[in-house]
Amino acid sequence: MKENKVFNNRLESHFKTKLTQLIHDFEALEGGVGKRNIIKTTELDGINLNIKAFKVPNIVNQVAYQFFRKSKAQRSYEYAHKLLELQVGTPQPLAYFEYKTPLLFKKSYYVSVHLDCDLTYRELTTNFEYPDYDDMLRAFTQFTYSLHQKGIYFLDHSPGNTLIKRNGNGYNFYLVDLNRMVFKPLDFKTRIKNFSKLTIHKSMVEVMSDEYAKCSGEDYNKIVHLMWKETEDFQNKFYRKKRLKKKLKL
Repeated sequence: MKENKVFNNRLESHFKTKLTQLIHDFEALEGGVGKRNIIKTTELDGINLNIKAFKVPNIVNQVAYQFFRKSKAQRSYEYAHKLLELQVGTPQPLAYFEYKTPLLFKKSYYVSVHLDCDLTYRELTTNFEYPDYDDMLRAFTQFTYSLHQKGIYFLDHSPGNTLIKRNGNGYNFYLVDLNRMVFKPLDFKTRIKNFSKLTIHKSMVEVMSDEYAKCSGEDYNKIVHLMWKETEDFQNKFYRKKRLKKKLKL
């Protein structure tokens, strides 16, 4: 298979060589989490790395990624650079690798610096007694509002994809799982719909709606009604799809 690799231009040649060998030896690395895609954490020259191996796509997408679309690894790498240019937190992108035959796209990998965090947004959906809970949820809403103001539509804005680090009396937020993003001006409905995958708890929706109203100047009642509707619609669609998959397996 043909190997295509793109590196962060700050990397030195010896590091690039070692990183390439690390990708070649990916299967032998310890650990690995993920049902579809596999993420492994390892160390190279004193730097902790996250290597995300994307599942080989189905035959239709193997053709699409070969000739018509950018791969998930390439999009992750390019979107990470775009976020950093816009002063949005994300782990530092280091490289991406792609493996192709003349007609089909096969494997791909995205490499970034591993970022230690205090928690993810997911913990806020399960532990309502978390220290400074209300402040953190409101800070997260302010962060999401800032994404929208910068024209960033993060399509996978879901509980596990925002890392949170305490910073004195405040918080820093970092986006991960970056391959599905759109950069464009966002209308009101699109902005509020962007909250739909985050929680099933109405109390959280109410707090986020209140803070988004303060940030945007929009009416709270209008926001909370739409945010809860979009949340319910997403949940209904999610469980319909889950039931259908279960029936098809039977």
